[in-house]
Amino acid sequence: MRYNMDRLYERVADKGHVCVGLDTAPDYIPPSELRKAESPAEAVLKYNRAIIDATSDIAACFKLQIAYYEELGIAGLEVYARTLAYLRERDLLAIADIKRGDIADTASRYARAHFEGEFEADFVTLAPYMGMDSITPWLAYAERRGKGAFVLMRTSNPGMRDFEYRELAAGGRLYDAVGDKLAELARESAGKYGYGAFGAVVGCTEREEASVIRRKRENLFFLIPGYGAQGGAADDAALLLSNGNGGVVNASRSILKAWNAAGISPEDATNETAAGCAREAAAEMRDAIRTAAAHRAGPAKQAVQNQPKKAVCLSEA
Repeated sequence: MRYNMDRLYERVADKGHVCVGLDTAPDYIPPSELRKAESPAEAVLKYNRAIIDATSDIAACFKLQIAYYEELGIAGLEVYARTLAYLRERDLLAIADIKRGDIADTASRYARAHFEGEFEADFVTLAPYMGMDSITPWLAYAERRGKGAFVLMRTSNPGMRDFEYRELAAGGRLYDAVGDKLAELARESAGKYGYGAFGAVVGCTEREEASVIRRKRENLFFLIPGYGAQGGAADDAALLLSNGNGGVVNASRSILKAWNAAGISPEDATNETAAGCAREAAAEMRDAIRTAAAHRAGPAKQAVQNQPKKAVCLSEA
C-alpha cells in the first residue's frame, strides 16, 4: 500500500514544509472582491482558488479548517466541498481539519463522510481523548485507500496545559501516552519512508521540548501548528523535523492576510494582489524553515535548494 504520508513526504522533499491553511473568513478578502461576489461564500471560493493557484508550487499541502465554512451555513459547506474538489483536480494534498473524536459506528460514518464523497480529503485531524476506539475506525481507509490522519498530541494553544500536560501515575504526561499509542500504530502501517499512516499534531510553541519529542517519535510525521501568528518561528519548527523532513508547518492568517501586512489599501486590493502577497509570504516561510532545518542538520546540508522566483507583492506606489 502506498500511503498518503509517503506522498506528503515526497511533496516536502520537493516543495518544502509549508502547509497553507485555508481558514478563509470573508473579512480576510479584499472589500472590492466581496462586493463583486454573489455572496460571501462565493467570495471565499474565488479567494481560495487564487491562493491555491499562487502557492501550489510552494506548498506541500493545504489545510481547511471546517469551522470557517460551517459558519456560512449550507453555502459554506458547498464552498468547502468545491475547494477540496479543486485541490484534487490539481493533484494537491488536502488536510481536513475537522478534529473528530467520537467512537465506533459514529467514527466509521465520520470516516466515510471525510474520506469519500463530496468532503473527501487526503488527511483528517482527530481528537484521541475518548480512546483508541475513536482512532481505529479510520484505519480501514488508510489500509484500503491510503488515507492518513494527524492525531492531536501536544498542541500549540495556551490551554494545552490543562490536560495534555497532566502527569500520569505510570510516569510521563498525557501527551506522551498519546504518542506511545500512535507510535504503535505507526509500526503497523510503516510506509516507504518509515512513517506511519497516521501522524501527530505537535505545536512548535514549546521550544524546550521539541527536540525530545522528535527523538522519541521517529516514526511519526508531524503536522506542526503555532507558526507565525501564534508566535512560533522557523527555528522552532525545525526542531520538530527529522533530517529536513518528517513534518509540515501550517500557517493560515500570515499567508491569507499577507496583503494587509504589506500595507496595501483595502480599496486597492484585489484577489490577484492578495495572491501575490500570499505567494511571497509562503516562499519566505518555506525558505526560512529550509534554512533553519539545514543549519540544524549540519554544514553538509546548509544549501537551500529549489527556490522558485518570488512573486512580487504589489502594493501602493
